[in-house]
Amino acid sequence: MIKYLDQLEKDDLKGKKVLLRLDLNVSVADGKVVDQFRLEKIIPTIDFLREHDAQTIIISHAENKEGQNESLLTVWNYLKGYFPVEFCPTYFTPEAIDKLLKMQDKDVLLFENVRNNMGEKENNPEFAKKLAQMADIYVNDAFGVSHRQHASIVGVPQFLPHYGGLLMRQEIEHLSRIFNPQHPFVFILGGAKFDTKLPLIKKYLEKADHVFVGGALANDIFKARGYEVGTSLVSKAAFDTSILENPKLVLPIDVTVAKDDKSVSFKKPNEVKSDECIVDAGPETIEQLKNLCNDAHSTSSGQAKTVVWNGPLGNYEKGFGDKTESLAEIIVEMTKNDIETIIGGGDTLASIHKLGLNDSFTFISTGGGAMLDFLVNETLPGLRALEK
Repeated sequence: MIKYLDQLEKDDLKGKKVLLRLDLNVSVADGKVVDQFRLEKIIPTIDFLREHDAQTIIISHAENKEGQNESLLTVWNYLKGYFPVEFCPTYFTPEAIDKLLKMQDKDVLLFENVRNNMGEKENNPEFAKKLAQMADIYVNDAFGVSHRQHASIVGVPQFLPHYGGLLMRQEIEHLSRIFNPQHPFVFILGGAKFDTKLPLIKKYLEKADHVFVGGALANDIFKARGYEVGTSLVSKAAFDTSILENPKLVLPIDVTVAKDDKSVSFKKPNEVKSDECIVDAGPETIEQLKNLCNDAHSTSSGQAKTVVWNGPLGNYEKGFGDKTESLAEIIVEMTKNDIETIIGGGDTLASIHKLGLNDSFTFISTGGGAMLDFLVNETLPGLRALEK
């Protein structure tokens, strides 16, 4: 059973140093935060700690699309607009120790990227112990990385009293509803990496009324059915054909194809040529999804009562995002009709942010891979560490 931060009283936190693990890994361009959604979601936890006179020590990570470590300086400048916060570029140095010793109640200190330390990804117990020695209490509010076996996620809780943050509670409570959803239930899955998402597809083919598979994931199924997929992105792993005949599985009925990154056209999935690349869903597929959500039950007519969506329909990074944005608008309309809509995934969130729809769904998860892992396993390494 996880204990949460808001179960503590002011006397439990006053004057205590709280090591707060956050997920501050956000898009940054030209020295500015591009998408503030993930940062805005962690503000209530920090406000709670400051209101309870804690001394808050924030650790987090940041990396670019290539997986290289980035500085948290830009995020620090953004957070200063919400509350006073100091920055420390190093760990365990005289400078770091001095900053820690000078902290007063309500102070906030942000440390530089925790992944700059070798011991973080290795889950080195000595590194975890040194992190723990900086504080009296540990709080994990980084759901988006709680699927990682890293020192600041699973190591530190072994050495300190530990709690889930306010955002962590929201994530677990909302995503857990998917395990026993209201029906009709439509699960929409896009993006890539078919081999890692196959367990999710198989599980929700049992739980949902329909599972729509789009994005690059659909390419693997098209290929398994004997269709030409040209130069489209496909998984290198062996394909599990057990899902192919499941009547709940729904695929795009048309696709957007590109040739030489220039000419773009719409085709049926079985009409793709060897020199073409599937880059997005087609317009008929958007109508298909709209109908699927509005007439969701396979045996009796009725609008879906639960819609879960993770992953884009097209190659968002190369500019093929309009179909993903159209899907977002369809799901927004469902939310207005009191349908439970839960969404997540990095490129999914980018499309929502672009359209200004951050507050238009029942719940938006800050996790991409963490959300998917939680939906499959119904727990995460970081959550198990909090339960001990």
